[in-house]
Amino acid sequence: MTTYRVFREPELVVASHNQGKVREINELLKDLPISIQSAAELNLPEPEETGTTFVANAELKARSALEHGKKAAIADDSGFCVEALGGDPGIYSARWAGPERDFSLAMRNVEEKLQAAGARDFNRRRGYFIAVLALIWPDGHIETFEGRVDGTCVWPPRGDKGFGYDPIFVPDGHDRTFGEMSSDEKHSWGNGNALSHRARAFEKLYSACFEPAIKR
Repeated sequence: MTTYRVFREPELVVASHNQGKVREINELLKDLPISIQSAAELNLPEPEETGTTFVANAELKARSALEHGKKAAIADDSGFCVEALGGDPGIYSARWAGPERDFSLAMRNVEEKLQAAGARDFNRRRGYFIAVLALIWPDGHIETFEGRVDGTCVWPPRGDKGFGYDPIFVPDGHDRTFGEMSSDEKHSWGNGNALSHRARAFEKLYSACFEPAIKR
């Protein structure tokens, strides 16, 4: 059985400059008795994501936040993977949106490539979101947790909630895109009911590192 370190630090930095991710992580952390700030609020530099996996990039961002902020940090690396595109955009999901982070462009790129691949039937438009959360302590100890949600790519985009590729992704068992779902629907967690990839990763992190400290 894997043993994880229990988190008892009073402060935590959300190691992201992406306001959508910061908002979602803050929503997941809101009930914890911890003082939380984002990397943007602390004017921490945004590291270049040079890792070749989601885990490597999440750990890289967590270590950078610790190095510059001198506090425990939580970092996320996540992406949208489309099976017919060989797993792309994957770790390059943000880069597909260009320097302006134009995800309408990124979603069009996905659809154009799916059409070019002849992926028009639902069973050829399978995709999934992955999120890895890395939690780092002031002494450099780090734990990582992964969440995944599978579904189907749709076109045209639907909904104006969420961010990124949410409007073109319908999770399995649902008929609406993430872009049509409220934050509560996506991020409610507990008892294995988490829906979004980030909430599923957080559910694992919470039970391993946060819950034992709260129960004591």
